[in-house]
Amino acid sequence: MSSDQKKRIAEIRAQALDLTDTIKTLSELGEFRVRFLGRKSELTSILRSLKDLPEEERREVGKAANTLYREIEEALDFREKSLESMPSELTLDVTRPGIRPRIGAAHPTTKILESFEEVFTSMGFEVVEGPEVETDYYNFEALNIPKGHPARDMWDTFYLESPEAIQDKAQSSELRAQGEKERLLLRTHTSPVQVRVMEQRKPPIRIIVPGRVYRHENEDATHSAMFYQVEGLLVDEGITFAHLKATLMYAFRLILGEDRIFRFRPSFFPFTEPSAEVDVRCEYCEGTGCETCRGKGWLELLGAGMVHPNVLKKVGYDPDTVSGFAFGAGPDRIAMKKYGFTDIRMLYKNDLRFLSQFI
Repeated sequence: MSSDQKKRIAEIRAQALDLTDTIKTLSELGEFRVRFLGRKSELTSILRSLKDLPEEERREVGKAANTLYREIEEALDFREKSLESMPSELTLDVTRPGIRPRIGAAHPTTKILESFEEVFTSMGFEVVEGPEVETDYYNFEALNIPKGHPARDMWDTFYLESPEAIQDKAQSSELRAQGEKERLLLRTHTSPVQVRVMEQRKPPIRIIVPGRVYRHENEDATHSAMFYQVEGLLVDEGITFAHLKATLMYAFRLILGEDRIFRFRPSFFPFTEPSAEVDVRCEYCEGTGCETCRGKGWLELLGAGMVHPNVLKKVGYDPDTVSGFAFGAGPDRIAMKKYGFTDIRMLYKNDLRFLSQFI
């Protein structure tokens, strides 16, 4: 590119891009567009003269001129949008239709988490959090799932490479005695926080634990490798299964609706005994069976049960003196049931067309 052409294109760039911010009206913007991008503009003349240049120079001049043309177009388009959305005395046209401002809103999962916190704090529960990177001891062993226990297969765990030495209560007694390193992992549930809290406090304890958990699962409409869970724990003297049932029925009717129907059915979790799963009757078929509930008439809501005596012993509690209940619910799936969509992946795609429905 000749030095004169290079200098002139640089001058046009500086002049045009510096002046775009000075445009005050849409009328001025139109005049500016004609001046710098119109058929008689100097930049257009440079582009038209490319055919008269040697091939090597033509390629270089054409690239620079076209790049500048696009830069000016983008700057003017941006300025035009700014002027259209800026209600000042210079641009306001009272005869034009109004422009609805975009209003943000809480994510569906966040709304369910907030509902949990509101309902359970009103019943005297405290909201606590814990680490997402856990140790084998807290995630499994302290919850009555020792090494080699078949129940570990219930959780497809993400283990972390090159774990650091853990020299605190996170190590099992065997590992502490041998001075070995304990493997770290991404927590598969929020239950480890129960143990951490019970180690530090004496009953009565009333907590809920919202947070992210991780499982090595294939993602589909109802499964995700990362999702949210809310754990609940109540430990005190004289706590029974009736307290668990009454608490959950009260809370979930407030969260999902007073008219929802629930059922308890026996289940198994190594850290609770007895254990149960709680289902909610399918609102689409009213219990008769449909695609959403896979013909069962019920949708799984959460797992719960009475805290296993072995878990209480691990933290130094006397199971003959105190008892407690625990539950774990998935806010993502509850959001699906509450708002009526069927693919959990929609919660993590950041698709504004989907998320804007919940404003």
